Amino acid sequence: MNEFYLVGAEQNSEHMKEWQKYKKGVVFKLDIQTQLLQKVLDYESPKEVCPEEPSIQFTAATMKEGKLFVGTQTEVLVYNIASAIRENYISLPVMNDIHHVKPRVNGNLLIVNTGLDMVIECTSSGEIETLWNVLGDPPWSRFDPKNDYRKVGSTKPHQSHPNFVFELHDQVWVTRCLQKDAVCLTDPSKQINIGRQLIHDGVVYKDQIYFTQVDGRIVIVNTSTLKVEREVNLVHISGHKENIGWCRGIRPLSKEVMLVGFSRIRPKSRKAENGSISYEGDYGVLPTRVACFNIKENKLMWEKNVEGAGLNAIYSIN
Repeated sequence: MNEFYLVGAEQNSEHMKEWQKYKKGVVFKLDIQTQLLQKVLDYESPKEVCPEEPSIQFTAATMKEGKLFVGTQTEVLVYNIASAIRENYISLPVMNDIHHVKPRVNGNLLIVNTGLDMVIECTSSGEIETLWNVLGDPPWSRFDPKNDYRKVGSTKPHQSHPNFVFELHDQVWVTRCLQKDAVCLTDPSKQINIGRQLIHDGVVYKDQIYFTQVDGRIVIVNTSTLKVEREVNLVHISGHKENIGWCRGIRPLSKEVMLVGFSRIRPKSRKAENGSISYEGDYGVLPTRVACFNIKENKLMWEKNVEGAGLNAIYSIN
């Protein structure tokens, strides 16, 4: 297989004050042999499911049987990827800052509802079957079920910031970015401790789980022991002097070779005592790109800059 789908967002503006916002969700097809990049989808959320000043993006997706299951901040969409035809759409008042969507064998959808520190399991028609608070609390212990959270711009600070869901031995797991771990929602006694830095992903490949850490590491965990087998330092392998970027999105091609996504670091806004806002740092770091690593030989094989095509943030590689 030579073609893979890069899921993410197009920048709203090049101006500093708009750097933290995106104007549309996009999906590109990348041929890793020819390095050709082709846009296959773009999408803007309707106003009725957005806050007043939305940042619109596609977040981490799952590809299954030719269908792409993907979220925006407040929606879940299912596309036939070959035809680019949308086949299903769900938007519920509980949805805020969706980070990942994954279909289950039973036909239900698992949705990482980051803004409410939850994972939702719902039917394909949008009927909620289970709500998990990822910290083990009652689902509505901090939030009001009567509110429409699609209209809430931000619920930060989050207590956990879950961002990726996966299944292992028919059990449901979720990564918890702030706790730097993954926990089993269907068996709370099980946990994968990673530590050190914020984590993303949780891609099961053969007998291993591949996590990314935002500062440029891959953490590989054994599916049987749930213990870390190896940490791969992509910063060291890459040899870049610049900031390597926000590491998020991984697709193993084998146990030795894998594609990894890097998104340009966005500048941070700081508010002074007089109310003025300034934007500091990280504007000139490495661009958003896909990189291919051989982690057996500790070698960067190639990199592909994707910003020129209009892909300014990568959430997943499918």
